[in-house]
Amino acid sequence: MKIARGARLLLAVTPFLAGCGDFWQAPNGSSTTTTTTSTTLSSGNFYVINSATDQIVAYSINSGTLNQIGVSNLSAAPTAIAMSPGGGFLYVSTGVGIYLYTIGSNGALTLGNNGGVVSSDPASAIAVDPSGAWLVDAVEGTSGLQLTATPINSSGLYTKASVGTQAYTLANASVEQLAISGDDRYVFVAAGQGGTLAIPFTAGDANPLAPPPVSLIAPLNASGSDLSVAVDPGTAPRVFYIGEVLGSGGTTGGLRVFNYGSLGGTLTQAAGSPIASGGLSPRAILPIASGDYVYVANGTGVSSAGSIGGFSLTGSDGAYTIAAVATATTGIQPYGLAEDSTANFVLAVSEGGSYDLECYIFDTTTAGQLDDTINSATGADPTDPIGIAAAP
Repeated sequence: MKIARGARLLLAVTPFLAGCGDFWQAPNGSSTTTTTTSTTLSSGNFYVINSATDQIVAYSINSGTLNQIGVSNLSAAPTAIAMSPGGGFLYVSTGVGIYLYTIGSNGALTLGNNGGVVSSDPASAIAVDPSGAWLVDAVEGTSGLQLTATPINSSGLYTKASVGTQAYTLANASVEQLAISGDDRYVFVAAGQGGTLAIPFTAGDANPLAPPPVSLIAPLNASGSDLSVAVDPGTAPRVFYIGEVLGSGGTTGGLRVFNYGSLGGTLTQAAGSPIASGGLSPRAILPIASGDYVYVANGTGVSSAGSIGGFSLTGSDGAYTIAAVATATTGIQPYGLAEDSTANFVLAVSEGGSYDLECYIFDTTTAGQLDDTINSATGADPTDPIGIAAAP
């Protein structure tokens, strides 16, 4: 997701963990597709946002063949994408606000809200909370971040009730990614050099976002930058993840894995954390639905192929271990990851060229290994995609 600029912000956050040490329309037919590892598997529907062409492209995979469902044109360049927990609605943020789409039974999109925005925020990151009652977005300001929680109804629309907002003063902050825990208790925002915010969230309140001070997890290194964040799936999260650039002496990116139950007290990490993420810039983190494996999309340079680092999570009762298991190759500068609703495919989009959509299946012999199966261009511009979402 790209960074949008917002209003000035005035409130404060409190440091939680200081940084220290080192760790390391109709289908247009323009896409070209190749197959590597063959498969006959099928997927649920998924959606890619393209910034150069201002489009949403809808896809599915049918018996190993990529199917373009349709293309929806946007009035401005997209910056972020999110789906409702039930999979019936898609939200796309642009420079002029956030648009709502209903998803048909065949995966086709229909613009909702009479074509108007459900929020005028030029958000860089968005998510719908697990209750489906709040659309949460983050906008970067001159002195920190502003988060907004827009109440939505069962049709995905703004209810006209009071909108909840909070501002958080944070030096050197940028909006990189936003994630909401499956138990609906925390919103996490990866804020670049500012670190990562862990913001208490109460879905039943008129303003579900906690005011400052909130917890701040600082980058491990003073020159580090938090680019991605994710939470263990399910309603009882075990851990949460932060992807940080400038790990091991400034030469690599890293994955930090924190015990979710330690939030609000002394924050602790899983054994093996921090661990090298497999590249320079960990732009996206995907814990798959089972929670047994997590994948990190890494950029390695403006003209070099990226990678997806695979990791296993084992343990129980707060004693968890993270360990590297396998690495897959991506296009240049991978920017987003998703798992499709059937749990057959891991999907990656890359903004730097080469094939910009890559579909992987799980290797049947080596646990946790991804096998590249379908590569495709998503539109006329090969450096287009900046986000992907899949039906839950």
